Amino acid sequence: MYIILAILAFGLLIIVHELGHFTLAKLNGVRVEEFSIGMGPRILSKKGKETNYSLSLFPIGGYVKMMGEDGEVDDERSFSAKSPLRRISIIIAGVVMNYILAIIIFTAVSFNFGFSKPVVNTVAENSGAVEAGLQPGDKIVRIDGDRVFTSDDVRVGIALSKDDKIDLVVNRNGVKENASVTLKDLEGKGKQLGITFVPEAKPTILSSIKQSLNQTVSLVSQTFKGLKMIFTGEANLKTDVGGPVTIVKMTTATAKAGIWNLMYFIGFISVNLAVFNLLPFPALDGGWCVILLIELITRKKVPDKIVAGLNYAGFACLIGLMILVTIKDILFPVNFSG
Repeated sequence: MYIILAILAFGLLIIVHELGHFTLAKLNGVRVEEFSIGMGPRILSKKGKETNYSLSLFPIGGYVKMMGEDGEVDDERSFSAKSPLRRISIIIAGVVMNYILAIIIFTAVSFNFGFSKPVVNTVAENSGAVEAGLQPGDKIVRIDGDRVFTSDDVRVGIALSKDDKIDLVVNRNGVKENASVTLKDLEGKGKQLGITFVPEAKPTILSSIKQSLNQTVSLVSQTFKGLKMIFTGEANLKTDVGGPVTIVKMTTATAKAGIWNLMYFIGFISVNLAVFNLLPFPALDGGWCVILLIELITRKKVPDKIVAGLNYAGFACLIGLMILVTIKDILFPVNFSG
């Protein structure tokens, strides 16, 4: 049952993403030939007025096939016949829908369960925070140079700190103050600042929406940090990086912990999916956007053979990477707390 819930969660992410492409294609007058959930052999298929709706075997993605997407077609309803700006709007619509889904989920979670603000509520005795002069009411705005959007950013900053000291910028009564705080092991709980955050126990819908926006921006920032750590070699590929198998395991674990935990995790994955899709890599939405921006700036169409070659090469690289990461997941599983 939990594995089924994990698959349904992936299905929701895929449907929302592809629905964005589909909707903007229709609004821009582009003929959609196929709307598929899943990849590989078709399990179910139904022909609509002009679109074939399919459910395929492998729930690892989906696609919206538009007329003229793979080459120029002499038809005003083809993707290739539309202006670069219209095509860009169709391409980025999937990512926008992923962000909207995450914001809706985070709003619901925040409204029902509350959240903590990145504002100091209490300061523990004998802690580094009290030695650095932190006071109740101080709003933490930066940690080790990185902007703070939510209290989670502070926790992540502490977890990623390379030594026992972190540099904070706090807003105290409208004035920004610098503080260098020594992390201490308090009561055997590991290195801590020694503070608690101000709770928002009964938030309004407006404050929940604001929190969800901050949470989404925070996760985008954290995702880029993670990618940077991977490419610079700071992350341990064996223990810190997971692929499809790890995601299924984590989704199953969060499903066991409750429906709200699963919903939050779907929002988390939705943001990661959006960031990944916007990377300027061939076969991804970001790669398409780069090509269309070149056309927009130069006012010259990039040859179809070059576009096709880049997309095929990019897709092959992505499939190869997925296979390698899956093998890694099996041989060196990521340890995580359910």
